[in-house]
Formats: sequence, C-alpha cells, structure tokens
Amino acid sequence: MIVVNLDVMLARRKMRLTDLSAAVDISLANLSILKTGRARAVRFSTLESLCRALDCQPGDILEYQPEEEKEQHPVLRAVRR
Repeated sequence: MIVVNLDVMLARRKMRLTDLSAAVDISLANLSILKTGRARAVRFSTLESLCRALDCQPGDILEYQPEEEKEQHPVLRAVRR
C-alpha cells in the first residue's frame, strides 16, 4: 500500500496546507484528500509541483508499506473510523 506523508513534509517545512495550495495552484479540497490518504491517484505533474514547492523528492511524500503495517499507520486508522 502507498502512504502519503504530505502532513509530515508540511510540518518539516513549517508550511500550512493553505500556503501549499496557493504555491502549487491546487485546490485546498484536493490537497486535503491527498493529505488524508483518500486519493486514488496522483498525476506526475501534481507530484512535481508538490516536490518543487516543498523542496523534496517524491519518496519524501509517498511511501510504500506492506499490507500488514496498514493497521499501524495513524492516518489510515483515522480514515477507517
């Protein structure tokens, strides 16, 4: 499973989601969907914009976790409730 660590990168950069939304010209609603792990797909152009704005690599935002770790991830636990 792929986990989105956008919230981690925002915290590291001391940036709010609204600031990122303005920087990458992506709606706050769409970034929120991505941040909470509910997105089903991410365009490369979106990933490129996020990496440019956050000065990071795609692997800093996206992470692979084996299925058995799914229950342990705090974002996924919150989404499932």
